[in-house]
Amino acid sequence: MSELTPYICVADSRAAIAWYREHLGAEVTYEPIVMDDGHVGHCELTVDGARWMMSDAFESAGVAPPDPGRGNAVTLHLTVTDVDALCRRVQDAGAPSRAGAGSRAGARLSHSDGVRCARPHGHAARGSHPPRAARRCPRW
Repeated sequence: MSELTPYICVADSRAAIAWYREHLGAEVTYEPIVMDDGHVGHCELTVDGARWMMSDAFESAGVAPPDPGRGNAVTLHLTVTDVDALCRRVQDAGAPSRAGAGSRAGARLSHSDGVRCARPHGHAARGSHPPRAARRCPRW
């Protein structure tokens, strides 16, 4: 079995871990490896089995967090059983959000039209309920 696991870089992994734990209910599944200079070199988190890896910036390896002055290059999509509750928690945490463009491929996105939340750690996120039974699309 193959798996594609996001490995994101953030400006402050410790703050991101705390935020993900508090507002998304994330669990730390691989404790942070702290480098000699105090930066987090690697950690892993999960939400309902969805896993991602994370680190602070590593200039020598060419790894940097998103530039706040640019748009997001990647959007993380999390499927949860109650996306409306998830979005309320994220909004209550102060993360901006906006309605999306609508339901796609049978998934019900929050508030019927979807929600995108720009997280305080620079990576855009989108949430949805699990998709309904697969439907055939007449055209792509």
